[in-house]
Amino acid sequence: MADPSDLLIDRTLVLLRHAKAVPPETRPDLPDLERPLADRGRADASAAGRHLVAQGIEPDLVLCSPSKRTRETWKLVAEAGVTAKDVWYDKRVYNADIEALLDVVHEVPAEARTVVVVGHAPGIPWLADELALDGTSPERIELTQKFPTTGLAILHLTTRWADLAANEADLVEYVVPRA
Repeated sequence: MADPSDLLIDRTLVLLRHAKAVPPETRPDLPDLERPLADRGRADASAAGRHLVAQGIEPDLVLCSPSKRTRETWKLVAEAGVTAKDVWYDKRVYNADIEALLDVVHEVPAEARTVVVVGHAPGIPWLADELALDGTSPERIELTQKFPTTGLAILHLTTRWADLAANEADLVEYVVPRA
């Protein structure tokens, strides 16, 4: 039998920007890592979870920033019905740029078919733009112009996680679920 790392199989990468957090100026006593979700953010994170359930997204792995707002976003997405086989809280996802996010994705086990990354702007929007092949669809144009909180991009790829690079994924969907 072939080694799974040698197979070019269909894979799904979901890039999710955390839901709306309380503004830093309302809680100057909190370090940025500890800013929680706002009420609207909690409702929107649940909406994002319902959307992913409706799309049949069942991640093998979630790569989540350790910030409070990303952890809360993932918790509410999961409570809405998205079940993941494993969740990794990785400090490298916190405020990461494209290269750092790609380094984390490159370490995903070869057998994982669906991965969700819960992170921050500008890294998450930049990575979605970097990976997506189609530059003319309305979704792609919107993706490059605006990627607000709870924005999510669903990408399809056939390359190995370890080999993922620019322009190697199809943008299946870009949405901003709201409650």
